Amino acid sequence: MTSINKKEIEKFSRIADEWWNPEGKFKPLHKFNPIRIKYIKENIITNFKLKKQSKPLSGINILDIGCGGGLLSEPMARLGANVTGIDASDKNIKIAKLHSKKNKLKINYLCSSPEKLNVKKKFDVILNMEIVEHVEDINFFLESCSKHLKKNGLMFVATINKTLKSYIFAIVGAEYVLRWLPIGTHDWEKFVKPEELKKILMKYNMSLNKLDGMYFSVIKNEWSLSTDLSVNYIGKFTKN
Repeated sequence: MTSINKKEIEKFSRIADEWWNPEGKFKPLHKFNPIRIKYIKENIITNFKLKKQSKPLSGINILDIGCGGGLLSEPMARLGANVTGIDASDKNIKIAKLHSKKNKLKINYLCSSPEKLNVKKKFDVILNMEIVEHVEDINFFLESCSKHLKKNGLMFVATINKTLKSYIFAIVGAEYVLRWLPIGTHDWEKFVKPEELKKILMKYNMSLNKLDGMYFSVIKNEWSLSTDLSVNYIGKFTKN
């Protein structure tokens, strides 16, 4: 059994050279990154009662699943975390390794998936950011992820709700009208409702303790947190 969707891996491998181009095909993720980093950092600090210093995540072991070119792995490493980034695309991992080496960052990048990852240690934090809507089997994927998380550890899951609004905004708007994303980036059938995500993770001893929406302000040209979960949302789960 595998969580890997080969078509999705091939799709993102084809544009892997653009990971670190803020004006390229991953421009939306570059816009998205500041709010993601802030949200993850602040919740980790609060959960583990860490000191707010220059490298507040020192000593925290993070597993970034579906790390791509390292857009989240690198900021987490700069904040002091010990980061392992995994991706099923060998090309993505090569790009990530080159970029981290160039920036003198120590990150353990591996071409792997949660079910194939063979490491002895468990992690304090797992990042599943914009990945669950691209996997082959979400149940198997999340079960495999949960096995790598320590008791009382945190798992962050960011994805897109399965609503009419998400179809209009995330697919018609983002892919066909505004051309923020390549056409075919998303499949609405793979979008996940928050209730469904919560139900799946409960089976693997994970409890939801925070859920927030995220929206893009065209006027401010930036992403912000919101109470509206109808399109993009992020959940923080704790391992029981």
